[in-house]
Amino acid sequence: KYIKEIFKNQIVFAIGPAGTGKTYLATAAGLYFLREKKVERIVLVRPVVEAGESLGFLPGDMKEKIEPYLRPLYDAIYDMIEPRIFHELIQNEIIEIAPLAYMRGRTLNKSFVILDEAQNTTIDQMKMFLTRTGNDSKVVITGDITQIDLPVSKKSGLIHAREIFKDIKGISFVYFSSVDVSRASIVKKILKAYENYENNNK
Repeated sequence: KYIKEIFKNQIVFAIGPAGTGKTYLATAAGLYFLREKKVERIVLVRPVVEAGESLGFLPGDMKEKIEPYLRPLYDAIYDMIEPRIFHELIQNEIIEIAPLAYMRGRTLNKSFVILDEAQNTTIDQMKMFLTRTGNDSKVVITGDITQIDLPVSKKSGLIHAREIFKDIKGISFVYFSSVDVSRASIVKKILKAYENYENNNK
């Protein structure tokens, strides 16, 4: 269903727990669209939000500080294409991996754009990102609304988008649950235990 929705719609939101293949399948779809020349490049984007740790204390320049946040996107691609080819595509700017803040002011035409960890965008960031969508582009937004690292005072742009876009043609929402987890089987049990705990302590 997820892949069909990506083919049918210009913008697809994939919401669900970790390990369900939201980013992995979107990356595979992006590589297919690139190979078939339906797009000219793939742009992989992540917000840089600290999960209880401060970027300022990490060693290195800004690029080195941001690198760990983008690592899961590299991992998904390394599974599908040889590292040598991947680095050639990066050097030729056919694949771009960037923090969300770098998207401001851009228009992304003929691109397959994936926003990963979108639960950690603010409403303003989500609006900024979505309005980058250009002609002949596909946009996939993935996130897990149970793992929001934003300050309590900030509403997640992903939750807000789910509320305001649910009836707009060309925008689709696909929901995953713990039964869709494709990581080690213990992960399903872990997620189920958290679900039970949260339901019993509401």
